[in-house]
Amino acid sequence: MRGDKTIVPNNETLKYYFYFIQERMEMFWRKIEGNRCYTKDEILRYHKFTNVYRATDRVSQYLIKEVIYKDIELYKPKDVLLRVLVFKVFNKIETWEYLKQMLPYPLTVQTFDPHLISVLLTDRQKHFPIFNNAYMMTGSHKKYDYLPTKHEKWLTMLKKEIVDGGLLEEILKAKHMEDVYDCLKSCSFIGEFLAYQYTIDLNYSPFLGFSENEFVKAGIGAIRGIKKCFINYGECYEDAIFYVKNHFHELQAMYGFNSFRELPGHSPTLIDLQNCFCETDKYLRAKMPELIVGNVKIKQTYKPVNRSIEFFFPPKWKIKGSFKYNPIINQSLLDLWN
Repeated sequence: MRGDKTIVPNNETLKYYFYFIQERMEMFWRKIEGNRCYTKDEILRYHKFTNVYRATDRVSQYLIKEVIYKDIELYKPKDVLLRVLVFKVFNKIETWEYLKQMLPYPLTVQTFDPHLISVLLTDRQKHFPIFNNAYMMTGSHKKYDYLPTKHEKWLTMLKKEIVDGGLLEEILKAKHMEDVYDCLKSCSFIGEFLAYQYTIDLNYSPFLGFSENEFVKAGIGAIRGIKKCFINYGECYEDAIFYVKNHFHELQAMYGFNSFRELPGHSPTLIDLQNCFCETDKYLRAKMPELIVGNVKIKQTYKPVNRSIEFFFPPKWKIKGSFKYNPIINQSLLDLWN
């Protein structure tokens, strides 16, 4: 079984991985249930951590609902994939909303005009950020040095290498998730981490049908978490993620965190477990600061968002039931977080 060869967990730290998964998911459900006290854990209370399930984060929810599935019948499969990639380059809801408002026509393969979009974004960038700070986006490659801005370089790369280069067709014909990853990784600005993240995003669409347990790629943050949680992680970092997936319930029980409430009918997949290693690395920076692996401090503090969210998942997941988060924020809570 992949992920089991020469694996040696560090029980002192891996237990916090399962603690994080259980408590962070309880925070999610407490919000859904209208509980004013999300958690008593001061680290989770004061610092920003992503959800256990990647698809439940606000940006992913917007991508799934508004970019992929909204009016999907109006678009061809290639259009949907392109729209996902354009959104993900910026990964910012406000940027997408601005483009929807300013472009004279819906974004499709046929209408995709990198220069026009770049002109609009250059104007917006004078007053507002256009990139999400979640990913460090580079835009350095000699073949695009003639272009003046990072966003025009990215958009031109999408046009020349992915649209004109026939990669959308290759992605739609892919037999395995790793084939999609390889297509994306062949592009100038897309490294291993972004190629995997974009693969997951494209796979939310109805036009790709890969299991999220088929393939995983550990990001830099996850690697730090894996190094902290394992004495020996196997032949590669991904082995540790497969190990946790293969023994998820067994390890939960062993560490005493087996009251985890999953999404109805949908257990965490490799992408979620990968992300949780990144978040555990952040948690351990505060909990066990003596474990110095890379970054020392947690950069972002938690700020409540006073916006409701009705959760929607790819229909192919067959999530049972529906649920909505209505924020309950009073002045005492705002004072606490400010």
